[in-house]
Amino acid sequence: MNGAAKESKTAIRTITLEEHFATPAYLEGPGRHLKARPQAAKVIEKLCDLGDRRIADMDAAGIDVQVLSLHSPGVEQLAAAEAVELARDANDLLAEAVKRHPSRFAGLACLPTSSPDTAADELERMVREHGFKGAVINGHTRGRYLDDEFFWPILKRAEALRVPICLHPTFPPQPVIEAYYAGNYSAEVASKLSAPGWGWHIETAIHVLRIILSGAFDRFPRLQFIIGHLGEALPFMLPRIDRILSMDLTKLGRPMGAYLRENLHYTVSGFNFIPAFLNLLLEVGVDRIMFSTDYPLGSMSEARDFLDQLPLSPVDKERIAHGNAELLLRI
Repeated sequence: MNGAAKESKTAIRTITLEEHFATPAYLEGPGRHLKARPQAAKVIEKLCDLGDRRIADMDAAGIDVQVLSLHSPGVEQLAAAEAVELARDANDLLAEAVKRHPSRFAGLACLPTSSPDTAADELERMVREHGFKGAVINGHTRGRYLDDEFFWPILKRAEALRVPICLHPTFPPQPVIEAYYAGNYSAEVASKLSAPGWGWHIETAIHVLRIILSGAFDRFPRLQFIIGHLGEALPFMLPRIDRILSMDLTKLGRPMGAYLRENLHYTVSGFNFIPAFLNLLLEVGVDRIMFSTDYPLGSMSEARDFLDQLPLSPVDKERIAHGNAELLLRI
């Protein structure tokens, strides 16, 4: 952290967990939609920089370490052969960046989920050979969710390697978008409603519930997941979920809330809202919450200011800023 950042921020180590990058191959494939975004050139430039420019932005905002993952929608919507090739390309590029800047960057592996055995092997390659800290999976794979035992080789390998899976939002399946989000308003409003305004978060929350209800965490009890955005609305619903989806009904080994408190970790990732943060804190406890900024779509500086403003003891703030991530990711 540079001198200017130290003067404007509190002296606290920071590790952020939902920070994105892109590769040229990705931008020509599943990431080509980024070129149509407002200020596309600026966002793409930041995504592709894994060196001095990104580190300068981190220094200016008071961020010490970024845990990087390929930008959504990742490779989950691709056919298996293309997904395998693109995932390996992205992982190798990220591994080189981490090797150049080991004190500033860490990696989450991109996985070709359409080929689960290959994805599990790719996760092991990146963890054992390159020191990656886990994996990122961007939601469903062509409409199939991780409650499907088809994908469980990935979950089994992650548990064996003792690394978490970050479940990142993606667009709902097209039939869901058409049924739920297209309405008596403009296509632009529908697009925002189906994605960052609501759909991304509810889609991820439902995905988590499906994984729990499938018994995946009973099969793989040490498996850990990370979700962002202060829990994708799950903390607000947690008491209701616990009451309605009782153990008598689900036939699971534990109450629903136990999985949400013992197999899930939660990051901030651009949700710099203190009331929502306090709800998450009260439901899952400080040891399950980690810092994040959602760079470059979110502001690192705003997230860092939010961290400073949290009504927490210095010890608890340290846990969220870096301590919990250090324990989970073994950084």
